Amino acid sequence: QVQLVESGGGFVQAGGSLRLVCAASGGALSNYGMGWFRQTPGKERVFVSAITRTGASTYYADSVKGRFTISRDNAKNTVYLQMNSLEPEDTAVYYCAANRNVLFFNVKTKEDSYNYWGQGTQVTVSS
Repeated sequence: QVQLVESGGGFVQAGGSLRLVCAASGGALSNYGMGWFRQTPGKERVFVSAITRTGASTYYADSVKGRFTISRDNAKNTVYLQMNSLEPEDTAVYYCAANRNVLFFNVKTKEDSYNYWGQGTQVTVSS
């Protein structure tokens, strides 16, 4: 059973940056495609970004493209989300998730395709 723990969230002014970290234990993250999702109160969790097992390919929601960068270090069993030029609309709880589907490319944005989730980390961006 893979356990995921996010960290790095916090309070930042618009235009600022944060780096989220997702650390895994109980399994090798190199076996999983990884995703970041976010959720605001009263709304569904939505896809933010994903990265394939080797890190060779990355994907982004249109709302964060050009501002966020996903990366991974399989040797450290860790995935990162660098968030720059933050906007108040980025305020949410951010979750990392692990996906063992061999067709990860086809399902990377689908929340129910992911097998393991972290507890989330709050990001608050003030205007």
